[in-house]
Amino acid sequence: MFTLVVAAGLCKLALWQWQRGAEKVDWLARMAQMQQAGPRTLAQLDWQNPGALDGMPLRGEVEWISPHVWLLDNQAVGGEIGYDVLIPVRAEGVSSLLLVNLGWVPAPLSREQLPNPVIPADLTLEGVLRTAPGGILLGQNIETGPYPNRVQAIRVDALGQAMGSPLADAVFYQKRTPFLYHYQQNVMPPEKHSAYAVQWLGLALVVLVGGLVLARRFSP
Repeated sequence: MFTLVVAAGLCKLALWQWQRGAEKVDWLARMAQMQQAGPRTLAQLDWQNPGALDGMPLRGEVEWISPHVWLLDNQAVGGEIGYDVLIPVRAEGVSSLLLVNLGWVPAPLSREQLPNPVIPADLTLEGVLRTAPGGILLGQNIETGPYPNRVQAIRVDALGQAMGSPLADAVFYQKRTPFLYHYQQNVMPPEKHSAYAVQWLGLALVVLVGGLVLARRFSP
């Protein structure tokens, strides 16, 4: 029974990785179509179906909603720990507010200190939109006090409450920025998911065969 349970668990992991690979193939194909279609403006987005906007390139002029600046904690670049700079922006004539990731800044030596990035008042959007952001959250998310505020994970509902206006459930990763752009939209290619699936299946086979051999050896 133990062998069957372990083998079934490994097979389930293999199936999950296989499905993740298939989803990644579809997502990359949709991304390529969006890139060919060209960028849109905030006014052209339909937030009724945010999943269809995932990976969308955007263009247009936006302005920073001062003084709100959040620093996303524990962001490593080149082995150095720092913060991603997050700001809310709006476009003229558009009611939806958008969270923009302006890239990375190094952390001061002391944890008690925070970087104080100089935020441009206006931006020309250039980058990619990712919907339904999240991340691991342990403990308190937003540290209160004068801006900039440190945050542990991107929770647009909580950030919207902090500024008193709701934000769209998305993050825009801005390429043209005074800080370091380090976003990678395809961290793990579909082939790697498939390779992991094969590995999990191989482990399941080893466990199953080993369990059968041991069962026969010790059976009366």
